[in-house]
Amino acid sequence: MDRLVIEGGLGLSGRIRVGGAKNAALPCIAAGLLSDGPVTLSGLPAVSDIRTMLKVLEGLGCAVTRTPSPDGLELTAAIRAVELEKGELRAPYDLVKTMRASILVLGPLLARYGKASVSLPGGCAIGARPVNLHLEALQRMGAEIQIDKGYVEARVPGGRLKAMDHTFDKVSVGATENLLMAATLADGVTTLRNCAMEPEIGDLVDLLQKMGAKIEGIHTATLVITGVATLGPCEHTIIPDRIEAGTYLCAAAAAGGDVVLDRVVPEHVRALTELLDRCGCTLTERMGQDGPQLRIQREKGQKLRARDITTAPYPAFPTDLQAQAMAVMTQANGISVIKETIFENRFQHAMELERLGANLRIDGGTAIVAGASPLMGCTVMATDLRASATLVIAGLVAEGTTTVDRIYHLDRGYAGLDTKLQGVGARIHRVSGGTV
Repeated sequence: MDRLVIEGGLGLSGRIRVGGAKNAALPCIAAGLLSDGPVTLSGLPAVSDIRTMLKVLEGLGCAVTRTPSPDGLELTAAIRAVELEKGELRAPYDLVKTMRASILVLGPLLARYGKASVSLPGGCAIGARPVNLHLEALQRMGAEIQIDKGYVEARVPGGRLKAMDHTFDKVSVGATENLLMAATLADGVTTLRNCAMEPEIGDLVDLLQKMGAKIEGIHTATLVITGVATLGPCEHTIIPDRIEAGTYLCAAAAAGGDVVLDRVVPEHVRALTELLDRCGCTLTERMGQDGPQLRIQREKGQKLRARDITTAPYPAFPTDLQAQAMAVMTQANGISVIKETIFENRFQHAMELERLGANLRIDGGTAIVAGASPLMGCTVMATDLRASATLVIAGLVAEGTTTVDRIYHLDRGYAGLDTKLQGVGARIHRVSGGTV
């Protein structure tokens, strides 16, 4: 099993190119089911979740061609979903057990083919993420759904979903994406209210519109979708990954240094940059040859100031950056109160930070961090995707050697994180199997 070994105590300096957004790429891949294609997606991050999702589509009967980038960190995939109705349209457990996004094939399959069999998904163990919001809304569109032996078995009598006016009981990125895709081929005009507004949903809307979908209300909480008979081929480039960008910003803030991020959308990480600015970092936005850049500076001896954090749906502070920000707060002078409002089990990294020397306490959905704490390297274990990145950040700060075990979590969502950090001066290397 791979692990990362980090020699801490060094600042970071240099440039990092942000890759395509995993959380935008996954629903865009699922959207390939809505057209005969080809639907060609560029800028897909070369991570295990993306490879799994492409295998799910191939298992359903899609033809998928992959072209890797020269550095191997991204790929372009051309998806052709032709004559799938002749197959079983089954997304099996052995493929989807590690990845929650697999449920996103349900809406497109029902919309286009009127049937689907999808295993209940897996993913990070960060709390309950029920799919009832997806299923209840699809039932309102006319789908007949039952759960049988761990599978969502669904069919649409008559073959075509019906439009509806629907308000989600709570804000859900996945449910918004699933119902948005389902509505593109439904009969009539669908209005979805209380939708999530994350940039990844805007990217999906952009793709669907290129395919010929009629959607109004992009980047708002109300989406109006007029169903069309068919969707066509298109080419689309995935937006930059705001969570990857935020992870590198947190790394530079915690370890100190001067780092420039290339291919980043500053507005997508505004909640984090405003926090880091209040903590004492210097952040500068500018335009480079390849698009917007974001520079973060903190001198090695410069003290950070503790600040409170509360996670909430976009555009507020993202839950996917809460763990990384906690690593920063271990190095900030004062008390930071971090409130997690999205997932109830998203403090699993806290115990491992304590092993490194962090001074913190968990009380339900609140973490209280007292800093600045001197961290000392040791062996820690990753428990989920974002916790993995957090432990890497802490390892960059800690004195001595830190070993991060179980980094298969990290490989689900970050392409070449270790090599990118090496490029800005980090002493980090991957060890495969055996003992260190």
